[in-house]
Amino acid sequence: MSADDGFEIIGSRMVIETPFVKLLEVDLETPSGEVSKRTIGSIEDAVAVVAVDGDDVVLIRQYRAPLNRALLELPAGKLDIPGEDPKEAALRELAEEVGFAAGSMERIAGVHMTPGFLDEYLTIYLATDLTPVPAKPMGPEEVAAEIVRMAIADIPKMLPEIEDAKTLIGLMALVMAGGEHREVNTF
Repeated sequence: MSADDGFEIIGSRMVIETPFVKLLEVDLETPSGEVSKRTIGSIEDAVAVVAVDGDDVVLIRQYRAPLNRALLELPAGKLDIPGEDPKEAALRELAEEVGFAAGSMERIAGVHMTPGFLDEYLTIYLATDLTPVPAKPMGPEEVAAEIVRMAIADIPKMLPEIEDAKTLIGLMALVMAGGEHREVNTF
């Protein structure tokens, strides 16, 4: 028996629709026949990139309005183009945000970021064989962002200071592989 056996969404209505997020209220029928309401956020899927350049990983410190402060993060972004391949989106985001093209882009993880509320799925890639390209920041947060290089050897001691989930997952995958990109196992 799977966890969703007997649960069924039997109705929904759009509460809010913006270009970035849709908020739905759904009627959920439980296995016992009871109907409950749930609020679901729906956004485009996303990608993040663990960009390894020599002995460093390339990160971005950028302002996040919901927190009203900056976070240190992996380069990341939404699948902006309908039907966009996640790997292509990762290559685009890497160039846009931190100014690198990758000779190799390998999927290392995929996660549901906030499954109790959002339907977003985030794919994390490992980028190696980096070549500098002109950055093309999109929006005021990226324009004002700071590119940060962190030595791979320093990641374990820095993990307690990283507050962004996708960044923790990506950096931990790199550390678990001993910092050797060729040994990173996919999840």
